[in-house]
Amino acid sequence: MKRTPLFAALAVAAFVAVPAARAEITVGVSLGTTGPGSSLGIPYKNAFQLLPKTLGGEPVKYIILDDESKPDNAAKNARKFVTEDKADVIMGSNGVPSAAAMTQVAAESRTPMIALTPVPPLAPERAHWTFIVPQTTELMMSAVVDHMKAKGIKTVGYIGFSDTWGDLVYNALMSLTPAAGIKVVTNERYGRADTSVTGQVLKVMAANPDAVVVGGSGSPGATPHIALAERGYKGPIYHNHGTVNLAFIQTGKKNVEGAIAPTGALIVPEELPAEFPTKAVSLEFTKRYEAAFGAGSRNAFAGYSHDAVALLGAAVPAALKKARPGTPEFRAALRDALENTRNVIGTHGVYNMSPSNHNGLDERARVLVRVENGEWRLLK
Repeated sequence: MKRTPLFAALAVAAFVAVPAARAEITVGVSLGTTGPGSSLGIPYKNAFQLLPKTLGGEPVKYIILDDESKPDNAAKNARKFVTEDKADVIMGSNGVPSAAAMTQVAAESRTPMIALTPVPPLAPERAHWTFIVPQTTELMMSAVVDHMKAKGIKTVGYIGFSDTWGDLVYNALMSLTPAAGIKVVTNERYGRADTSVTGQVLKVMAANPDAVVVGGSGSPGATPHIALAERGYKGPIYHNHGTVNLAFIQTGKKNVEGAIAPTGALIVPEELPAEFPTKAVSLEFTKRYEAAFGAGSRNAFAGYSHDAVALLGAAVPAALKKARPGTPEFRAALRDALENTRNVIGTHGVYNMSPSNHNGLDERARVLVRVENGEWRLLK
């Protein structure tokens, strides 16, 4: 058919009138919503119901899979995200061993990963692609050590998970206590799924420490505390930022009264001074979370999901200037943009990433809390 000038003009006009297709950003999230880590994984997952449906003006799709708190499953989920779903970024998991397993997939596939739990020191290639949302164990345990020093504690017993998380807390404790004049006198371990730690606790008590530090997390973090309380231990018992949720208190009940732990500000935003840098963000998210999931359901772990997406939201606009989602170029640009995010105010702290620091948090990201009358309250 012969095309007239009018036909051609209409065709051009029709083409111009059609907007460019919006590019969907795909986020693959692996979480242990079943298994021994489920008391942490469920709040992480819940938070995604409250998070933005667009980033940088583009729609975002969150693909959330259960890894059953198993590192092998976390690695399988990560491979599915990058091979089948063509994810632009992966996130996970709520267990340190599982998150560490995912970092290998991130590096091999050259996909940025936002770790939702602390991870051990990584080889350069893994570290290049991994960004860590939670506070480092050293940052958080330094608050614990400072408190112990101020209370005149000289000896401390340690009992923690027999895995990477237990190692991270123990190593942080060992690096911080000498300068404070504190000696760590035990290094007992237990499995996340263990229901009894009687033997380990008896060894801790036999060492007669001034205080005990527990390197657990979630509800399994309560197991040693319960055993210590039942056997009449009277010294202070400290935990870490992996313990601060309602499940810990529900598991330990009156036995965990007085437990002390470091955490981010979102656990006690109402008790913070007005000038605290994350107060407004923490308070707003906590109110939304409890409105959705019930009074008292606030926890540190949902906040990590929030902060991961906040970092992603800050990085996406810069990456979109270089490439479109679903491409290797976009993944590389997103990694570079994440590395250069500055002054991102989250629920836990103020993030300032750099090539040498893929966590970016400082002392503003921690407070000490204590269980009082069945609630986490600011330790004053």
